[in-house]
Amino acid sequence: MDLEQKMLDFALLGAGWVMWLLVALSVLCVGVAIERAIFLMRNTSPADKLQAAINAFLTKGDKSGFKKELDAMTGVEARVLAAGVEAAEDNSDAAEEAIAGNIIFEKEKMSRGLIVLGSTGSNAPFVGLLGTVLGIIKAFADLAVANEASTAVMAGISEALVATAIGLLVAIPAVVLFNFFQSKNKSILARVESLSHLILARVKADQGKGLLAQKEA
Repeated sequence: MDLEQKMLDFALLGAGWVMWLLVALSVLCVGVAIERAIFLMRNTSPADKLQAAINAFLTKGDKSGFKKELDAMTGVEARVLAAGVEAAEDNSDAAEEAIAGNIIFEKEKMSRGLIVLGSTGSNAPFVGLLGTVLGIIKAFADLAVANEASTAVMAGISEALVATAIGLLVAIPAVVLFNFFQSKNKSILARVESLSHLILARVKADQGKGLLAQKEA
């Protein structure tokens, strides 16, 4: 009986606290979105400078010069390629491993916080539905207490439906933001992998020429 009474007391709290929870989740999602947007702006390499540096490296094969140019840039692409070029001083296999390891590391940093957007987008409608159910339960409880409680009942049902609406208003932007940042991250990582293959191809070609020259000597 105690458990049933506690559950009833919880249900009679209504939808008010659910709406405040959804508001808190929406604020949290906005904070995560702003932080992720700033992260992307600070961690995207300048396309023109990066392309010019890569073209120069592919033409001349100057590893030290290319490394200096990459170190002077910001962004995921520059950091990954710089790690590969630095490891290429040993051999191409080391460069390949360095690039792969740094891509995984950068991917983890880029995904940070997105679980909040994904989880909120998936579950906010259900939280809103919980508010609706609790609000309707409270409305009918008010109806059972007083005969002329039609106004209170209507207010309770209205509050319940508002909880569902807020749940959807929180969920839809969260899903949109989650998909946007996921798409941006995939685009950056795909570009990194593509550029890495170009760099590795040049490194392996240079290494092959070096081995051939040693054999001929």
